[in-house]
Amino acid sequence: MKAAHITQTGSPDVIQFGELPTPEPAPHQVLIRVAAVAVNPIDTYIRSGLVPAPLPLPFIIGSDLAGTVAAVGDQAPRFKVGDRVWASNQGLLGRQGTFAEFAAVDEGWVHPLPAGVSFAAGAANALVGITAHLGLLRVGHLRPAETMFINGGAGGVGSTVIQVAKALGARVITTAGSEANAAACRALGADVVLNYRTQDIPAALQQHAPKGVDLWWETLREPDFIRIVTALAPRGRAIVMAGRDARPPFPVGPFYVKCCSLHGFVMFNYTAAEQQDCATDLNRWLASGALKPRIGRVFPLREAAAAHRLQEENTLRQAGTLSGKIVLEV
Repeated sequence: MKAAHITQTGSPDVIQFGELPTPEPAPHQVLIRVAAVAVNPIDTYIRSGLVPAPLPLPFIIGSDLAGTVAAVGDQAPRFKVGDRVWASNQGLLGRQGTFAEFAAVDEGWVHPLPAGVSFAAGAANALVGITAHLGLLRVGHLRPAETMFINGGAGGVGSTVIQVAKALGARVITTAGSEANAAACRALGADVVLNYRTQDIPAALQQHAPKGVDLWWETLREPDFIRIVTALAPRGRAIVMAGRDARPPFPVGPFYVKCCSLHGFVMFNYTAAEQQDCATDLNRWLASGALKPRIGRVFPLREAAAAHRLQEENTLRQAGTLSGKIVLEV
């Protein structure tokens, strides 16, 4: 089979595209004929070595996929050959990744793909959809009619968080850096979109959420905790999911006086069973059209290195040339 893989960590140039043996599914696994995959920042961190991880070499990159079941192990009863499926949480903790024509995935990480939902949408939604669901419900305890804020609503995580929060009945405030991205956020359901290039965000938040924000979802790698804590309502919650090396100042006094809470969040720390609960809701919203993954660029699988470069330009260097998810078609 053709696969995008590495034999050492490094820049996107270490990604090779060529033949590797097609995997045989173990008894508890599903063999998936891959149709589409998606790029996530964590994929680039693992490939570069920024996040040390045990890598079986040659290592197939990638976390997410969507495709069709080609074979099932004798201890994997949930699926049958021909089923349309999606999966995430691959390419880490010693597991091979997804950027290949076939992938053998433990059955617990595999979810049905609703009829009428494209493989590209299934792959684009995988990691960010589970992230949004876990973060908003299990971590952030978002309730209907609460007000939440997320930085960067046009991005892969941001656009999904907006839609899931609206499906849960929340009021959503977000930011965008251009009128085109602001319009996209409004189309996704955001109630208020602020331009972080031209507006005073703290002042605007005071205007649009005078009693404070109930849940703040921070996507920036350098969080401004003074801004966050100032904007939080009494008993407000904040989620951080980026910034491994960040060491920003923290306003302890205002934070504890308002009885606020801060939650660090990495979706990979949640079990397959916990993530299956998320997939049930996500599939319902995908099928109804309440959740529409935002795809920014599409590449063929052979251009995996170019896709990783584009992701890094925007994640690490804030190039602003990507809105939504990068999808590769197999």
